[in-house]
Amino acid sequence: MFSKILIANRGEIACRVAATARRLGVRTVAVYSDADAGAAHVAACDEAVAIGPAAARESYLNAERVIAAALATGAQAVHPGYGFLSENEGFAQACADAGLVFIGPPAAAIQAMGLKAESKRLMEAAGVPLVPGYHGADQDPTHLQREAEAIGYPVLIKASAGGGGRGLRVVTRPEDFAAQLAACQREALGSFGDDAVLIERYVQQPRHIEIQVFADRQGQVVHLFERDCSVQRRHQKVLEEAPAPGLSPELRARMGAAAVAAARAVGYVGAGTVEFIVEQAPEGGIRDFFFMEMNTRLQVEHPVTEAVTGLDLVEWQLRIAAGEPLPRKQDELRLNGHAIEARICAEQAEAGFLPAVGRLDVARWPAHVRFERGAVRVDAGVREGDAISPHYDSMIAKLIVWGADRAQALARLDAALAATHLVGLHTNVAFLRRCIATASFREARLDTALIERERAALFDAPGLPLPLALAGLVAQLRAVQTAAATSDPWSRRDGWRLAGPATQFLRVAVGEAVHEVQVQHSPSGELWLCVGGERHVLQVQSNGIEQHQLSLGGRTAQLHTYAQGDSVHVFADSGSAVLRCVSPLAVVSHEAQRGGLNAPMPGKLIALHVGPGDRVQAGQTVAVMEAMKMEHTLSAPRDGTVAAVHYAVGDALAEGAALLALEG
Repeated sequence: MFSKILIANRGEIACRVAATARRLGVRTVAVYSDADAGAAHVAACDEAVAIGPAAARESYLNAERVIAAALATGAQAVHPGYGFLSENEGFAQACADAGLVFIGPPAAAIQAMGLKAESKRLMEAAGVPLVPGYHGADQDPTHLQREAEAIGYPVLIKASAGGGGRGLRVVTRPEDFAAQLAACQREALGSFGDDAVLIERYVQQPRHIEIQVFADRQGQVVHLFERDCSVQRRHQKVLEEAPAPGLSPELRARMGAAAVAAARAVGYVGAGTVEFIVEQAPEGGIRDFFFMEMNTRLQVEHPVTEAVTGLDLVEWQLRIAAGEPLPRKQDELRLNGHAIEARICAEQAEAGFLPAVGRLDVARWPAHVRFERGAVRVDAGVREGDAISPHYDSMIAKLIVWGADRAQALARLDAALAATHLVGLHTNVAFLRRCIATASFREARLDTALIERERAALFDAPGLPLPLALAGLVAQLRAVQTAAATSDPWSRRDGWRLAGPATQFLRVAVGEAVHEVQVQHSPSGELWLCVGGERHVLQVQSNGIEQHQLSLGGRTAQLHTYAQGDSVHVFADSGSAVLRCVSPLAVVSHEAQRGGLNAPMPGKLIALHVGPGDRVQAGQTVAVMEAMKMEHTLSAPRDGTVAAVHYAVGDALAEGAALLALEG
């Protein structure tokens, strides 16, 4: 076993690798950019080396600096995590040339599987089933469109060197092909430095099922069963689970054998994932499966496999890289129970899953164990007070639960998400709770269109009931006032009177709506909440200023509240809400009334489709910006005429920057 390794990554995966290394007695070296000097992964390791500016290309993607840090600190091996340099055959070879062990597959295996077209040809030769499509070298747009027409619409355009949902477009009509091809190639070139694409038949009602494989240097290969990763947004995974619901033992064995054959075909070593697209029959059940790609690294969703097998996959990686044989043979591996992982991201689900940036002012997690099997596990790469920057991926943490069966795991996941309180920026926690509550997910009717199919339940569902949300606000205000009055009774601002009732008048914004609220107090301690013409009896018992037990109209609820500026975030078992006390003197500025289009986050303007004098309609695409590793389409917020455009293609945009002004 190694005595010291360098972790060439950041965030939760760097923390994850460091924890296993510490348990094995292996010292760790972190690398960090200027933006990450105080990051959690730096604190998680024994040593840390600065490797460059915030931009990933100048730090985490700079192979020379990473290797220099490993050599300078005496590390014997490099763990690449996932993303960044993890699937870069040049980096794997550079590590070997420098005398460092790359904790991953040989460079030749990464190269073979990294180019999707080449990997398809290899898999075909190995007898692994493929989706019908074009994987050739001729990249002329006219030729590609002819191939798409021969396959039959809808088709999928995929970046040959792609991954992570980037460089991927579904085309349903011939007249859209050219534009979608150009967009796909542009994104592929920017993300992977290669604009080559392949064309495949778009499988209807597809499930995304992947097989975890491991291979050692002695030639042994095993699979650690499957994961279902069908629930996706923007072609990126949201929820993953193991084992895949509804998969028969016979089909599991067939898919496992195909994955092992795929690994053998490229002389694989270490951890890898063979991803299959699974076609479902209209009447239900699985019709067939096809090879999609192989990820030559550890996957984000590996914890669900750990939960159902009782194994530490990072430990397996380290042992195999150190030359040891596989710890277990295929017939020694067993499935136990069911596990589900939810990816918690900084994003606005209701705004097309637009990534968010900001400071994590509050980060409260459910009770959990960190790595060993337990009911709840949290893998986080940030701490309370850390910032989510625009330079890297938007994932905050992974929440993993295990249960004796799927129903128990699902119940535990909902409870764990309800106990996850994140304040300071937009997150997808509430969206995840709605997602696992949909009929499709509960009944395991899984496919990659689940989110779109359940749109009404996911995006139009009511949040926390208004009276309960307002009661949480009142509880927070009263707790703060009580704390202040403990040292200075003249600081009370609750309308208390020596005799007779008192009434507080509040204007409270919840989303776009503003509510007139009255809180009535009696000298003997009774409390009433009045809103919308209804009067509710309210009782409050607070433990500090964050935890409250309420009785509202005879029903009891446990709430947590957190103040942030003039807003209060309320969390309950039944949901969450953000409320803002509005000053009665507040007015809307003239500029806000006129309207325009502002950048939703920091990024770079890469396309502009309108100019001064152009007439636009609400929802019309007017620009495209690049931020947090993805392209984001910006649409006109309303009908109007473009009065001015304040930025040009290639310009950097700050969050909130006024991109263009609208008149009329």
